[in-house]
Amino acid sequence: MTKFSQIFHAPSKTVTSAAFLLAIAALLSRMLGLARDRILAGTFGAGNELDVYFAAFRVPDFVFQIVIAGAVSSAFIPMFMSLYAKNKEEAWRAANNFLNIAIFSLVVLGGIAVIFTPVFTPFVTPGFEGEKYRETVGLTRILFLSLVFLGLSAIFSGILHSFKRFLAYALAPVFYNLGIIFGALVLVKYLGIYGLAWGVVLGSFLHFVIQIPSAFASGFLWQKVFDFRDSHFQKIFFLMVPRAVGLGIYQMNLWVVTAIASTLQAGSVAIFHLANNLEYLPIGIIGISFAVAVFPSLSEFVSYEKKKEFIGEISSAARVILFFVVPLSVLIFVLRAHIVRIILGTGEFGWSDTRLTAASLGLFCFGIFAQSLIPLFSRAFYALHNTKTPVILNSIGMALNVVLSLLFVFWIFTIPEFRSFVSRFLHLEGIENLQLLGLPLAFSISGILNLAILFTVFQKRIGVSWDSGLLGSGVKIFVASMVSGVLAYGILFLVGPFVNTKTVLGLSLQAGIATTAGAVAYVLLMLVFRAPELNSFQRLFKGRLRLSAYPHEHEINGR
Repeated sequence: MTKFSQIFHAPSKTVTSAAFLLAIAALLSRMLGLARDRILAGTFGAGNELDVYFAAFRVPDFVFQIVIAGAVSSAFIPMFMSLYAKNKEEAWRAANNFLNIAIFSLVVLGGIAVIFTPVFTPFVTPGFEGEKYRETVGLTRILFLSLVFLGLSAIFSGILHSFKRFLAYALAPVFYNLGIIFGALVLVKYLGIYGLAWGVVLGSFLHFVIQIPSAFASGFLWQKVFDFRDSHFQKIFFLMVPRAVGLGIYQMNLWVVTAIASTLQAGSVAIFHLANNLEYLPIGIIGISFAVAVFPSLSEFVSYEKKKEFIGEISSAARVILFFVVPLSVLIFVLRAHIVRIILGTGEFGWSDTRLTAASLGLFCFGIFAQSLIPLFSRAFYALHNTKTPVILNSIGMALNVVLSLLFVFWIFTIPEFRSFVSRFLHLEGIENLQLLGLPLAFSISGILNLAILFTVFQKRIGVSWDSGLLGSGVKIFVASMVSGVLAYGILFLVGPFVNTKTVLGLSLQAGIATTAGAVAYVLLMLVFRAPELNSFQRLFKGRLRLSAYPHEHEINGR
């Protein structure tokens, strides 16, 4: 095995190293995602074309989430790890059986959905008519082709998670975005807006292919097995049902949001999703990375009944997530207009689109910390083989989001006094489509309430008082973040007269100086507070964040 292969296929030794690896790859992927959104915004603007593109994902995503994603994250990994520790051959047979049944299910459901796409599309986008409706139907049908590749990829991701081989998994989204960018830059010239959908299909194929070598290096070999009556498959099925229901409700939530946005001005669907993509940057890089990285360790602690270690791992991960996402949320809010102008403000993406997207991003910022912690506590329940509780609680959060979205869009944001207040607070004088802002505001509020409920129930579930250090760390992080945000805001005004804010270079320089000042202030304050989360950086510089080539069975057995 070459040195490259050893590095590429090596398992991560610690949660911190795994999370760091995932965060770096997620950062690269998100940077490509931002480049993708810039290309889309500059080419089409916030109008009918991007409305169609984002709306077309709703039903394919719904099918994928309920058939595959829930099973892999909540049922397949714990089952596979537990079985592998006892009987490797049986574990691989169970994995192949699940793989074959899952692909068969996706093909059948996808084929049925392609036939009936014209029937359900009006329920997804009731505000779309004529050519906009027909294009949504066409793109949706093409996107169903990506389900098979994403299904294969998701199961291989589950295998790599079990062996803590995160590099290939982490690179998969990078290749996915490259496929979409290729579609936007090349295929659109020949196929029009349909080129975007074919780019997604290409990206899905690359997402799958990049994980094949590491899956085989882990010991995977395809087997001809297809048995619905297999006890392991049935266990996965019954464990996944609650999670699938929860993900289905989440997709229905996005469905409702898309439907509401489709009834507003043209471009509303696009603006919401573009702002949501920007908001998701710290969530994906930090929140999801730590949740994914910590999950195998949590499952191991549960398997060996190490309750103290289980709680400590969650507490540590939660603190580090807050350490990063809270100051980032504050800085994103302060720099929201700069971020949108730099990333999306090009070509057909006009000034009014920029202002409304920046305002949406600002409202999303209030809930970033909650959206970053929800995956961690949800996976803590999954590690305990409890898929029902987080599904029920997260479903309550989704229901709250739907109710609040309807309330804000169709009532609160129609009140003249409230519209005037929002317009002044977010500097939106002259913008008419303020109702759209009800969607990100509802999203943030419901996310915070969701986290509060999830945390409360989890604390009761584990039966011990939570580590009070989490609250203390949270207060220090919040205070330091607010100070850094105020400083960054002041720096914007100090630097403004010395740079040309009408150019990308000038905006980037102004935002970069403000960000640097805010970041330095934050770190210095955390040093003054003697924040234990800074130990992660000390371990990094001491070389403890590294990849290990230890055999997987050593990790499973805790040796």
